[in-house]
This record gives sequence, structure tokens and C-alpha cells, in this order.
Amino acid sequence: MLQTSSQNIYLTVPQSEVGFIMTLAQKMGWEVETKADLLRRYISSRPQNVGLSEEEIIEEVCAIRYDK
Repeated sequence: MLQTSSQNIYLTVPQSEVGFIMTLAQKMGWEVETKADLLRRYISSRPQNVGLSEEEIIEEVCAIRYDK
């Protein structure tokens, strides 16, 4: 049985080469995700009904950020 595994890598390429990389990835059958794609997937997976008000969230962020 042939098993394959995938490895995630992150590339920074010049804007002028993005088209080439996308074409290469498509021809090789690779999956391509941009930072925006990753962020969109992360946000869509978050809970929609959080038991905190916006003010409570801000208070928690400030408490952690400013150690108050």
C-alpha cells in the first residue's frame, strides 16, 4: 500500500513570480492557500455565539495586554 504524506511549507516569492508558482502548483496537483485563505478558514471555524459581551472581551484583552 502506497502511503503519502503532505508537508506544509510557506514561501515568500516576488509578486512577478506568483503566477508561475500557482501554475506549477496546479500542474503538480498541489494545494495552494494564501494567508487570506488561512485566516478566512480560521475565522469561519470560530464559535459564533460567545458568552461574552464586546466590553467583557475588551476588558480581558486589556487585562492581559497591560497586565491590569
